[in-house]
This record gives sequence, structure tokens and C-alpha cells, in this order.
Amino acid sequence: MEIGDNVRIDDFCILSGDIKIGNNVHIAAGVYLFGGHAGIILDDFTGISSRSAIYAESDDYLGEALTNPTIPDRFRKVSGGTVTLEKHVLIGTGCTILPSVTVKIGTAVGSMSLVNKSLPEWGVYIGIPCKKVKDRSKQLCEFEREYLDSLK
Repeated sequence: MEIGDNVRIDDFCILSGDIKIGNNVHIAAGVYLFGGHAGIILDDFTGISSRSAIYAESDDYLGEALTNPTIPDRFRKVSGGTVTLEKHVLIGTGCTILPSVTVKIGTAVGSMSLVNKSLPEWGVYIGIPCKKVKDRSKQLCEFEREYLDSLK
């Protein structure tokens, strides 16, 4: 696990597996990050609201293998891929993000949404599965520049 500067991880979170956290990241209470071997990457200025879960790997649910971590790997069928939240991504409360997803720069995901595929940059997405409802302002980049300049 790698954790950058100015990171806040609130109470009752589970972070397991390969996880890389950038700078100025907030992980709210009760968030579950299951990186496994595939990994989760949280770029700078990302935020994950309470009770959200990110899965980089998952057991096969079709009955073609045994499931759960108490079973030796040779009897399991685990699949997955890296989950990446790029810079300025915001994940609302109660969201679920599935393996092999990249949420591109500046995108926001509304509360209680399911992210089962990668999302383009600078959009606002909601629903199960989530769909784009509007564009998100790129003004965040200017706020970032001002903030970083203020630290010099």
C-alpha cells in the first residue's frame, strides 16, 4: 500500500490488497477498497463518500468454481482488473465500482450508483448502472492551481 500526502481515511474503512493513494485524497467512513492482486489507484484530489465499495477482483458466481478466500486458489475462479480513479474524481455515498474500471479525470458519480464500465472524463453519472446526466465543470483545475500555488 502507498499513501500520499494530506490523505484522510475516516473510521471503519477496510483497505486490502494492492492500493495506491495519491495526494489530497479523502476516503470517508465505512468505505471498502478491495484491491487484491489487480489493485486500486486513487489519483490526487479524489474523494470517496461513505459506504462505497470498490472491487478490483471478484469470484466467479456462475457455479464453475468454489468461492471465498477460505478455499485454495486452484479451486477458485477469480477475475478482475485494476480500478483507477483519476484526478478530481468524486464518488458519492453508497456506490459500487466493479473490477477493470477507470473513472477518467474530473468525473463525479452520484450516490447509490453502480459503475460497471469505464467512464469518460468530466461527466456526472448516476444510476444502476450509471449513465451520464450532465457535464462537470473543469474549473476544478483552476482551483487546484491556486491551491498548489498557495503552498509554495
